[in-house]
Amino acid sequence: MSAWIVVLAAGVVTFATRLSFITLLSSAQVPDWFARALRHVPVAVLTAIVFPELLMRDGTLAIGADNSRLIAGAVAIALAWTTKKTLPTIAAGMFLLWGLEAIG
Repeated sequence: MSAWIVVLAAGVVTFATRLSFITLLSSAQVPDWFARALRHVPVAVLTAIVFPELLMRDGTLAIGADNSRLIAGAVAIALAWTTKKTLPTIAAGMFLLWGLEAIG
């Protein structure tokens, strides 16, 4: 039961933190430099989540042709860059990853 209380409390704190920024910034005029900086936050967060998964294998740096995640990720990045479409990028990256891992 205590684990559920901790999970619910963490959810409430997370929600309250995000809601506070939304409510505070919705009526406030932020400086231009701050608004420009905020545009880079999603890219920075996504990069911090994705790149370790692409570049690391078993705790070591794996940059080579035997890293199927890196190859599939590079193809997905190139596809996203050229098409600017999310769903085809995810589908192509996942199908390529599954194919490469099935091969070997």
